[in-house]
Amino acid sequence: MDAIMTRRNVKLFKPDPVAREKVLEWLQAAAYAPNHRMTEPWEILWIGPETRAQIPHKNNFGGAPVLLAVLSTPGSTPVDRDEHYAAVSCFLQNFMLAAHAEGVGTGWSSAGLSEKVRELLGVEPGTEVVGLIPVGYPEVTPAPKDRAPITAKLKELP
Repeated sequence: MDAIMTRRNVKLFKPDPVAREKVLEWLQAAAYAPNHRMTEPWEILWIGPETRAQIPHKNNFGGAPVLLAVLSTPGSTPVDRDEHYAAVSCFLQNFMLAAHAEGVGTGWSSAGLSEKVRELLGVEPGTEVVGLIPVGYPEVTPAPKDRAPITAKLKELP
């Protein structure tokens, strides 16, 4: 509960490196996300400095020392596409919680949706860029934002 309630989308990071082995460990743990028919529809791109320098982003992903692109593989039907996207979103949440539990912050950027960035990353047609994920030690941890009471979102059916 603590990890869920205290995780934030970090926008500014310290330059301190994050051990590659730890990132790989969190990615492996993330792979236990629910996924329809065990398709494991996620693909991860570890974005190096040359590629990163070409991605237009207002603050260079807050100076995070690691930048990942997380993709969702194509589905053969619209339902499969949605199932894949949902599974990759679960994968990302697992990854972010695992990192947060060890004091490492993450963000979630939609900058990968642009055609320019898709081309730069070599993303094939039909593959979705679910997010560009900066990873690093937070320089600033944002305060929590109020959430609507869950009862306002709950509808009971007979």
